[in-house]
Amino acid sequence: MTHSLRANSIHHGYADTTVLENVSLSVDPGEVVAIIGPSGVGKTTLLRLLALFDRPREGVLEYDGTDVWAASQQERLAFRRCIGMVFQDASLFDASVRRNAEYGLHVRRSWSDRLRREVADLVGLRNGTSDAVEALDVVGLAEELDRHASSLSGGEAQRVAFARALAYDPDVLLLDEPTSDLDPRNTAVIEDAVREASLRGIGVAIATHDMNQARRVADRVAVLLGDGIIEVDDTETIFEDPADPRTRKFIDGELIY
Repeated sequence: MTHSLRANSIHHGYADTTVLENVSLSVDPGEVVAIIGPSGVGKTTLLRLLALFDRPREGVLEYDGTDVWAASQQERLAFRRCIGMVFQDASLFDASVRRNAEYGLHVRRSWSDRLRREVADLVGLRNGTSDAVEALDVVGLAEELDRHASSLSGGEAQRVAFARALAYDPDVLLLDEPTSDLDPRNTAVIEDAVREASLRGIGVAIATHDMNQARRVADRVAVLLGDGIIEVDDTETIFEDPADPRTRKFIDGELIY
């Protein structure tokens, strides 16, 4: 199974406003796709569609070649559980680092498995789910299992949010401006974690306004301007020899939206 996620000729908007028109994009296993474009152009909307949170007005979203919105509700739920998303706002729960990192694993388990693990917690039989601890190790927080989320810095909180999405080993990981408010150290940790995810065979799509970040982490770059993707190509081509002159102007800061 290839676990590819594809948007084909997607149209979407809100009320009478068109946000995306005729957008096509794929996220394949083990690759990092950066979506660049100015603020308000629809990067978050596109990620929400890819995450199966919203149904497009027109077009087809495919997971492993299956039309997601033509599938049964049960199948669609199974597809959604294979996709992780990290938002710009970490939005952690009022709980420990471990509890936060385990949340994705918890909601994807059966009720009987959840009950067994809750009992194990109460009697002190385990010190953290191995997958969650491993994910926290990727973001450098494996030693902070019992620390309360309220004591974390903004950068640390975002790293926990990333670990929460990584812990259940999704097929596709969607990141919405995950480092926009972070200092260089925390940004570097998140970018290293993105590379680790891709090495595990996870397809990653990251929406970012940071051109340098796109160059550092992406295999391919999609340029979202106006209400559509004007160009998709490998990272070097996009930044060094783009086909569309608007891409060059946007990258150089000459195109204002």
